[in-house]
Amino acid sequence: MSAFTDIKTKLTERQAAGLYRRRRVVDSAQSRELIVDGKTLLNFCSNDYLGLASDPRVRNAFQQGANDWGVGSGASHLVNGHTRAHEELEEALAEFTGRPRALVFSSGFAANLGTIAGLLKRSDHIFEDRLNHASLLDGGLISRAHFKRFPHRDYDQLREQLSDIYTESRKLIVSDGVFSMDGTSCDVRTMSDIAATHDAWLMIDEAHSLGVIGEQGRGLVHQTGATTDDVQVLIGTLGKAFGTQGGFVAGTDELIETLIQNARTYIYSTAIPSAIAVATITSLHIAAREEWRREKLAALIQRFRAGAEQLGLEMLDSDTPIQPILLGSSERATEMSQLLEDQGMMITPIRPPTVKRGSSRLRITLTADHTEDDIDQLLSALEITASNLA
Repeated sequence: MSAFTDIKTKLTERQAAGLYRRRRVVDSAQSRELIVDGKTLLNFCSNDYLGLASDPRVRNAFQQGANDWGVGSGASHLVNGHTRAHEELEEALAEFTGRPRALVFSSGFAANLGTIAGLLKRSDHIFEDRLNHASLLDGGLISRAHFKRFPHRDYDQLREQLSDIYTESRKLIVSDGVFSMDGTSCDVRTMSDIAATHDAWLMIDEAHSLGVIGEQGRGLVHQTGATTDDVQVLIGTLGKAFGTQGGFVAGTDELIETLIQNARTYIYSTAIPSAIAVATITSLHIAAREEWRREKLAALIQRFRAGAEQLGLEMLDSDTPIQPILLGSSERATEMSQLLEDQGMMITPIRPPTVKRGSSRLRITLTADHTEDDIDQLLSALEITASNLA
C-alpha cells in the first residue's frame, strides 16, 4: 500500500478545519478594483502599495523593453541571460538603497534562500525572529547551519542566544524589516548594535518597507542611517511597492561576488525577462520622485485606523499599509471575509500555518490608489459585518 494514500484524507481534514486554500481567478489588471467571478470588488489585499503595477508609464516601459529585448531571457545570468537591462537595474537598485552593489534574483523568496545558504555552512549559526517570512525561515533550514529562533522582537533573548556561542563560526541575524502579517517593524539600530557586539552579520528583508518608508521610499534601513557596516545584507523585492517582479540583494562588492559564486537560486535560475528590468527602472524613478504617493498612503492609513478604533476592532500597532484585524479562529476569519465580499470588498483571510493558531485575521492592505471614499466604504462594511457576527 502506498504511503500517499492518505492525501485525500488530509485534504478533507484541512477543509473541515477551515484551513483550505483556494485560488481566485481575477479577470482584470491589478488596481484598487478587481473583477473576480464576474463581480467588481474593492481590492484590500494587494501589496501594490504605491499603485505602480498598472501605472501607464511602467506599462509603456515594459512594452518598450519587450520590443527591445523580447519576452524571455533565454538562460541564467551566468550563461547568457544577463543583459544590459539587468545590469542597469542592478545599478539603479544599488543607488536607490545607497549600497555599492545589488544582485537581482527571480523572486524575493529566491533571494532569501540563496543568500542565507550562500553565506552559511553546517558549523555556522543563524538567529531569526519567530515571525519572519517563510522564505527567511526556509533559508535558515536549508542552510543546515545551527538554527535558533527568538521570540518576536525580543532582543534580550537574542543577546542571550548569541552569548551562548563560543566558536569562531559565522553568525547571521535575520529579520523582516516590516513583518508581513503584522505590519510592525523591527528595531534596526538595536539589532545592529547586538550584531556588532557579538561579531555577527545582520540581514534585513525590506520587502514591505522599500518604496513605502523613509525619504524617497528608500526603506527602514536607510531611514535609520545604517550603513553596510551596520546591516551587511539588505534584501528587497520588486513585486510589491515597485509593482513588477523579482527580488534582490544589496551590499558590498564582496557580498555580491560571494553570492554570484555560491547562491544556488541565482546560479541555476533563468534570469527575469529584460522587459521587467526596464519596467522596474521606471518604477524606481517614480517611487523616488513622487512623494505624494507616500503622503496619501499615510493619510489613508491614519483614516482607516481612526475608524477601526471607533468600531472597537482588535488591531495591531502598525503604521504601515498592512493593517490586520485579529479574529482568532480560522472559521471566523473565513466567514467574515465572505461577508465582506458580499458587500463588494476583497480581503483574503489569513489562517494557520501562515499565522499561529488562534490568531487568524483579515490582513487589510492599503495602497496609494485607494481613495478616502474607499476607506469609508470599507469601514462601513466592517461595521455591518461585525454586527452580523456578534
